[in-house]
This record gives sequence, C-alpha cells and structure tokens, in this order.
Amino acid sequence: MAEVKLTAEPRTEFGKGYARRIRRADKVPAVVYGHGADPKHVAIDGHALMMALKTPNVLIRLDINGKSELVIPKAVQREALRGFLVHVDLLTVKKGEKVTVEVPVHTEGELAPGGNLLEHILNALPVEAEATHIPEGFTVSIEGLEAGHTIRAKDIELPRGSTLAVDEDAAVLQVVAAQEAPAEGEEEEEAEEGAAAEPEGEKPEAAAAES
Repeated sequence: MAEVKLTAEPRTEFGKGYARRIRRADKVPAVVYGHGADPKHVAIDGHALMMALKTPNVLIRLDINGKSELVIPKAVQREALRGFLVHVDLLTVKKGEKVTVEVPVHTEGELAPGGNLLEHILNALPVEAEATHIPEGFTVSIEGLEAGHTIRAKDIELPRGSTLAVDEDAAVLQVVAAQEAPAEGEEEEEAEEGAAAEPEGEKPEAAAAES
C-alpha cells in the first residue's frame, strides 16, 4: 500500500468552540496515539485528509513540526447529515508491526437465475496484517451461486502475511432464496377466507343507532 503524505500542526486548544473555528478554516482536529507515547493533538487539512480516507486503512506519513510518523486511521467521526469530518483518531505504527484492521469485502459476478438475494453478513473482514501491507479489499466471486450457499471467512483467500482475526467459520456472504409471491387465484381465496371468518351480525354503529 502506498503512503499518503500529510502535514499536521500541533494544537493546544480544545472544546467545541475551538473545533468549530478550525473546521471553518477547513481543518480537522485529530489525535495521534500509540506505542505508549502521550497522545498528540493536531489539526490536519480537511480536504487532504478526506481524500486520503477514501482508501480504507490508508497508510499516512504524517509530518508534525518536521518529525515524520507512520499512522493509520482507527476511528473517524463524521457529521450525521452532511458527512464532513468531525474528528479522527490516528494510530502510530511501524514497519513490520502487525495490526488488526477490518478490510472491505467486494463481490463480482451474478447469482444463479431465480431472483435470489445476496446478504452481506460481514461488510468487512477482520484480519491481522503488517501495518505497511494492509490489503485494500477482498473481491469474492458470487458467479452462479444458488440459494443456501454461504461464503465463510476461511473461503476468502488472504494475501501473504495476513491472517484472520475472526472465527474461520464466520459467515461473510449468504445467498437467500427469493420469497415467491402468491398466485392471483391464491390471493382471492385468502381474501374470501378472511371475509368468511368475520362474525355475522349487526355492525356496532347500527346496533347503537337502534338502541
């Protein structure tokens, strides 16, 4: 995975008021932590950070006052309606170090004919990988799969150096049978049966009027 270079400036102010001010300047508050060091509170250019985060588990070469650190995103907070970045937690990593991340699962191909549905039980697969060699995503073929077929974690091929961080029998994708709509005649019969089940007698409104 290629590194993305970003520059961060230290920040000493906190609180909602300060956060609003730096966001108006198109900057995002962030915290850098890891390896037992004290957390570093920084501000990063909002547009550059947003573009970097388009790549899942992106590896960032962060420059803070001329000192370079490798980090990966661990928690990203976004505004609920508009989706802009509110706050980001960044984890310091080293080359060769193993980290546990969730890698997106993508599909290719078409299911067998019949209108069956594909259920994504896990949208991302937890794996342990080297911090500098985190897979960007897994692509799984669903070509010709029929109802009842399940793809489990152990069925997904991992790149060298990566291992599952979830039970190997955990279901990732499942093909669910399409529900058949009742025929037109069956719908009429159900309606007639429902009408026949209604108790005979005077309607409450009519009975009340006569009394």
